[in-house]
Amino acid sequence: MSEGRLAGKTVIVTGGAGILGHSVATVAKSEGAHVVLFDVVEDFSSDLTTNGAQYLQVDLTDDQAVAQAIAVVGSFDVVANIAGGFDMGPTVFETTDEQWDAMQIINVTTLRTVLRHAVPVLQQRGAGSIVNVGALGALRGAGNMGAYTAAKSTVMRLTEALSDELRHQSINVNAVLPSLIDTPRNRADMPDADHGQWVSPEDLANVICFLASDEASAVHGALIPVTGLV
Repeated sequence: MSEGRLAGKTVIVTGGAGILGHSVATVAKSEGAHVVLFDVVEDFSSDLTTNGAQYLQVDLTDDQAVAQAIAVVGSFDVVANIAGGFDMGPTVFETTDEQWDAMQIINVTTLRTVLRHAVPVLQQRGAGSIVNVGALGALRGAGNMGAYTAAKSTVMRLTEALSDELRHQSINVNAVLPSLIDTPRNRADMPDADHGQWVSPEDLANVICFLASDEASAVHGALIPVTGLV
């Protein structure tokens, strides 16, 4: 039997083709989990998929597609909701409906759609863990980030509300609040920054996998800052 704090667990990772999602899946697999990656990317493959991880192409905004993907997985123990996105915007009063909707859809609609179909499975099992991704920057509003911080603050409030609803059913719901994550896009956008102070995807993945494990069974509704040295 595999050893590790996620040994024997099946872990769904949304946004699994992305930098953070892939890191979460990699850590989870190293901790003994069977990993299932959800993402919209076609024909995705990596070292994970060639070594036993399962990949399902699914549009997380499509309710029927998510329902089918959840049904394919069957029973599972953990949902790591990593799918999401960031975009700087104009000022609040200049933000278009399209810009507002884009941040809500990629960060909130995807989460709600997955939860709609995943939570009943965990309730039927009588146990499980859900880990969401908020944002440290969404603890307060910030100029030219109104749509993004509104979306991520919604994720954080939904995390707290869902935890309150599920904690007495042995289902843990928590979220991480990263600061700047050390990704190729962020490095390209901020080439002069001290990237060594940012949060590595691997370090953030370790926190997420802790929250997914039985070691975090007493943690409910937590919004955990993961800030590196920023």
